[in-house]
Amino acid sequence: MGSTFFMLGNFIPDDPNPPGFVQLNFGYRISPKDVISLEAKTWKYAWPLGIPYGASFQSPEEKYPGYIREHGIAFVYQRFLWKGVYGAAHAMNALQKYVDEDDVRIQNGYQLFMTYRLGYHFELFKNRLFIEPSVALTHWPINTHVPESFAQLESKWPNYFLLEPGLHFGVKF
Repeated sequence: MGSTFFMLGNFIPDDPNPPGFVQLNFGYRISPKDVISLEAKTWKYAWPLGIPYGASFQSPEEKYPGYIREHGIAFVYQRFLWKGVYGAAHAMNALQKYVDEDDVRIQNGYQLFMTYRLGYHFELFKNRLFIEPSVALTHWPINTHVPESFAQLESKWPNYFLLEPGLHFGVKF
């Protein structure tokens, strides 16, 4: 059972894009090298996800006229490749709620959000706790029912993000 340290982003004071992020993972080791998991998560964002780090990242002119709130369940397959090095693929089915600047829901949508992760599994305290620093490629090949005002901003950017850092943690039972 675990989560991600990304939830600490909820506590950044005066954040222009507070994530409202919650994630809970439940996994099962089906073999010494293979783990399957479910991730329940919710988060919100007010800028297109494909904006790379740099001058446009969270710039005011790229901000949506509101935000998107997502709720999803991800199915995860993790394979240990060598010692603690692992690769993982996450497929999240997410329901999206598009909200305008007056905090009123304007539309619902769906997104398939894929994450391809490469990381290292560190075991702590007699192998009961673990942390997993990683780097990921995220990709959202399906994104339906996007309001036109949001779609105009999305169309400027790719539907993937390279080198997303990650830091998961958990406890083994």
